[in-house]
Amino acid sequence: MTRVLAVIGGKGGVGKTSLVSNLSAALNDMGHNVIAVDANLTTPNLGLHLGMHLAPKTLHDVLKGKSRLKDAIYPHASGIKVVPGSMALEDLRGVDVGKLPEVALNLLGNADFVVLDSAAGLGREAVSAISAADEILIITNPDLPSVTDALKTVKIAEEMHKKILGVAVNRTSGKWHELTKEEIEEMCGYPVIAQIPEDRSVTKSIAAKYPAVHLYPNSPASQEIRRLAHTLTATPFKESRQLRFGFLERLVGWMSR
Repeated sequence: MTRVLAVIGGKGGVGKTSLVSNLSAALNDMGHNVIAVDANLTTPNLGLHLGMHLAPKTLHDVLKGKSRLKDAIYPHASGIKVVPGSMALEDLRGVDVGKLPEVALNLLGNADFVVLDSAAGLGREAVSAISAADEILIITNPDLPSVTDALKTVKIAEEMHKKILGVAVNRTSGKWHELTKEEIEEMCGYPVIAQIPEDRSVTKSIAAKYPAVHLYPNSPASQEIRRLAHTLTATPFKESRQLRFGFLERLVGWMSR
């Protein structure tokens, strides 16, 4: 059965796209077939993170009825499949964001997981991503504005009767001014199921256009994202320091130094 999971944050810049690309790769490494969809139509970044921003057919073309969905699904070297968005401003014309749930429906049976990278804010794009998903993963940073927007997202998801899996807190550093895990859980009303630390390897992997869980598998952020993947699949996680690299991973890692 295909699980359609939307990563939603409310506030922009909390790390939705990084989490989508890395979580998708981590799930794939566990043997799951994963399709990542750039559901952020106004400012799509998933293609940029994965080096697929010049794809000839995109989700925008599908939503405008100019392309078949199967022609906008591309394999990535990390093992996942990606439905990228278009970077061209003119491609926003004629896009029917209301068809996003139909896209998710058409992907059922084609993957174990469909992971949606949602738009920032609480507008029609973000709401459409929530509508298209069966399950919601809330992402926030450990600061009051981010958690406040996350709470608003929680309320919308609850009103739409969606299953909220929990909260992933991104870019934690343990500094005094950050909200604690307990404070975030109290505000959002859901458990914090991941605390992803601030990690330079994530920024470096974005520059390399390849998931950090492959390029820097032993980094703190990569380990926590892998832990999250195991939590979402209810499987035991054992931290490993001996993950094996393929030639491509080693090459991209060397080039990104």
